[in-house]
Amino acid sequence: MVEIDTMPELEQALAEVAAEMAERTDRGSVATYIPQLGKVDPGKFGIAAVTNDGRVILAGDADQPFSIQSVSKVFTLTLALGKIGDALWHRVGREPSGNPFNSIVQLEHENGIPRNPFINAGAIVISDVLLAGHQPREAIGEILRFVQFLADDDTIVIDREVAASERATGHRNFALANYMKSFGNLHHEPELALGVYFHHCAIGMSCRQLAIAGRFLANGGRNPTTGHSVVSTERARRIGALMLTCGHYDGSGDFAFRVGIPGKSGVGGGILGIVPGVASLAVWSPGLNENGNSKLGSIALEKLARMMNWSIFAP
Repeated sequence: MVEIDTMPELEQALAEVAAEMAERTDRGSVATYIPQLGKVDPGKFGIAAVTNDGRVILAGDADQPFSIQSVSKVFTLTLALGKIGDALWHRVGREPSGNPFNSIVQLEHENGIPRNPFINAGAIVISDVLLAGHQPREAIGEILRFVQFLADDDTIVIDREVAASERATGHRNFALANYMKSFGNLHHEPELALGVYFHHCAIGMSCRQLAIAGRFLANGGRNPTTGHSVVSTERARRIGALMLTCGHYDGSGDFAFRVGIPGKSGVGGGILGIVPGVASLAVWSPGLNENGNSKLGSIALEKLARMMNWSIFAP
């Protein structure tokens, strides 16, 4: 991995990527199946990089909050591992899905065990884990406080309108939850686990906030500002491995091939990218590609990774 002091000027790289993305007309399509997300301007684009030596570099709409959606699953996975450790893997797998994020087909073949924690079914199980001993409101509050702590920003909130929009249209997610309940892989009532799930997906963050929140994964599990450990180095590596192999649903292999760093996308158009030992990245462009991942966000990270020689496979 390239050392920070041998890199080309990062500010220029981000500015060039943002300028190129501003000229693109093929921006993908916003996620209309969640009505509130369908109202977002597809012309928006923001990108942020937070380096392990403390630099914060922004371009475009990097300070505008957006619905992080499934990017939040990185943070809920981190919390769940902190609660029950490797016992989690008895209830959720660690393999790429090869299917859409809301597919019910694999659950039938695999006896209600979701393929990984980043598809919807897996994240619903994670929400069920976080519910243990709590009311839904308490579990939601714990998740939000954790994200605020990581970002060092208590202004981060949950967009209640987005959460309500997801609940109103989340019929497939209700089906997934009830199906897993029938296999005994949900320990609470489906509507309770789903309440937690819908709300953490509705967290609103800017690229700046999201990149700062991801710093611990780029720094071996430690907050590089305070030096405090969030997770162990081994756990940070394992979360990064899951982001690389499973973070973009059935587009994960293509993202790994083209970009070469761990990343987690959300249908709100955000992507959190991790360059181990170097930087945390966040990009937002609401238009999605055919796999439900940010179209311009993926292209932007591919270009930035090439410019900075940031692939984890680089010598």
